Amino acid sequence: MKLAELKAGQGKVDVSVTVSAKGDVRSFDKYGKQLRVCNATVSDGESEMTLTLWNDEIDMVQVGAKLQVSNGYVSEFQGKKQLSAGKFGKLIVGDGAAAPLKAKAPAKAKPAPASSDDEMAF
Repeated sequence: MKLAELKAGQGKVDVSVTVSAKGDVRSFDKYGKQLRVCNATVSDGESEMTLTLWNDEIDMVQVGAKLQVSNGYVSEFQGKKQLSAGKFGKLIVGDGAAAPLKAKAPAKAKPAPASSDDEMAF
C-alpha cells in the first residue's frame, strides 16, 4: 500500500515507510495520565505523510529508521492526513522491535461485601 492511496478515516493500513524527520515531543495530562506525543514525517519513496507517535513509540523511532505500520489508522487534522499505529495496530522498527499494542490495565478486584457473621457456613 502507498501513502498517496490512503484516505482519512481508513483503518487496517499496512505500509512500509522511512522516517525523514521527527518533531518535538509534547507532554500532557489526560484523565490523570501523563502522555507524550510526537509527529514524524515519513516517506514511502513517492510521497510523504505525518506519522503520529505516542509514548513508547517515540523512543523507538529515530530519523532514518525504516518502519512497518501494521493495522494502522489514518486520521485528518487541519486538512492533512496523519498516520498512526492507532489503538489496535503496531509499529515495527527495521530491526523487528515492535511497540506493544495498547492494552488496558486490568481492573482492580473489588473487596468482598462485609458480612454480619464472623464465620460463613457452608
